[in-house]
Amino acid sequence: MVQNHALQLLTMVAMEPPARVDADAIRDEKLKVLRSLKPFTADSVACDVVRGQYRAGHIAAAPTVAYVDEAKVPASSRCETFVALRAEIENWRWAGVPFYLRTGKRLAERDSEIVVNFRPTPHSIFPGHNPPNKLVIKLQPEDGLEVHLLAAKGSGNSERLSPVSLDLDFDKAFAENRIGAYERLLLEVIAGRLNLFVRSDEQEQAWRWVEPILHAWQRENEASGGPRPYAPGSWGPAAAIALVARDGFAWAEEH
Repeated sequence: MVQNHALQLLTMVAMEPPARVDADAIRDEKLKVLRSLKPFTADSVACDVVRGQYRAGHIAAAPTVAYVDEAKVPASSRCETFVALRAEIENWRWAGVPFYLRTGKRLAERDSEIVVNFRPTPHSIFPGHNPPNKLVIKLQPEDGLEVHLLAAKGSGNSERLSPVSLDLDFDKAFAENRIGAYERLLLEVIAGRLNLFVRSDEQEQAWRWVEPILHAWQRENEASGGPRPYAPGSWGPAAAIALVARDGFAWAEEH
């Protein structure tokens, strides 16, 4: 999920505008992002990557088994069912901006979204705590856009800002001619459009970036280590919360 889905989303968010709207121009820009990702080392994997494996528990009052008790899964399996990591893109636009990727099974919600947190204003002229604006790109189960802003209510010099949100539901706004994601991919293949597909050099670079993580986990497994346990219906191991809190941030559900 990290090497293919999550990294593809990262490249689409961080890439520069392509020179043309064609497959190679788009994939060239995505490849530049992959090549700019800061490489992992053994030390940075230990610091910036969290892996977990769900244990037995309950979801909505229904009992669930641990991953190692699932059918055809070895009892000694150390396969991860959760990954959270911190990435950096070493180019002039994104230098110093952390990117957090997270994916897992048996989490609190089946949800997929991209959250873009804008920088806070260096000096606020309004009283009170004023968090920065936020853009949420919703992918699943419903696709749409949310913009979270602060707006002034009332009048006078002491007015405070209150949170407001703008919500664009694609199903409502574009009710006609809506097609599913996989249906669109099939139509793109039939039409010979490759904009949404990954080129071989993209695949190779993505694997090149995640390989140090896999090697570090293999060494950890051989040293009797393994994934951190987490309860089903949660948002993963507590270490994933600490991963973003270290930079003064929080996952979307914590706000």
